[in-house]
Amino acid sequence: MILRYTETGYLVILPQDDPHYIVNAMLETGYNEEYCVSLDFSPDFIARLMKAGFLVMSAKLDGFEEGDSARIFPHYILLPRLHLSRSALFFDNLHIKKSIKPYLGRYELYFDSDFDRIVERCLEIHGDDWLTPPLVDAIKVIRREKLHGVYPASFALYRDGTLVAGEFGVISGRVYTSYSGYYEESNAGTVQLIFATRYLRENDFDFFDLGMPLDYKTDLGALDISPDEFVTIFRAAQEY
Repeated sequence: MILRYTETGYLVILPQDDPHYIVNAMLETGYNEEYCVSLDFSPDFIARLMKAGFLVMSAKLDGFEEGDSARIFPHYILLPRLHLSRSALFFDNLHIKKSIKPYLGRYELYFDSDFDRIVERCLEIHGDDWLTPPLVDAIKVIRREKLHGVYPASFALYRDGTLVAGEFGVISGRVYTSYSGYYEESNAGTVQLIFATRYLRENDFDFFDLGMPLDYKTDLGALDISPDEFVTIFRAAQEY
């Protein structure tokens, strides 16, 4: 396979490429960038990237002029990400702080409830810097058609019938990868993550892929693992 790079050193992935071979090449060559780049937002292509272990992000570039009227059109770029350090929560490592335990009885978690509402709320709170419109559209198609066995799903946390926290991510094999989440009241986000971890363990998932390492993930017991470690356990958890 021929590897293609931008002038600034980012690996370019084309729709005709096999994402699994791209991952192998990244590991073998010691690729040290967080992102690859692509201009293709087709749902089939994005689903194949997800199946290979990429956390697929995107970005809006500066507008460009087109046509006689010189109108400005937005342009988007796909950013498949294989983190240089990945946060993985193995279920036996789940740590629940004493200060959080009193809150656990106040909430109920529902799997795959209010998916569209949760995505929209994530956009309202966090913006669309990486979760751009063409990526959102592709994720919804993948969810509807379950392309390549990949399924975008959600976790919704309720208190007294009111949605107070949620997140969405992608299921591939026996791994759930978190993409984005939000909370409306203190501690609800932490409770949602705890309940989601318990759900994944009870339903025979291998681990909870939390993406980019952050302190609150480490506080829950997540470990920071290398790309090689992540790819090994991610592939072992796939169902072909």
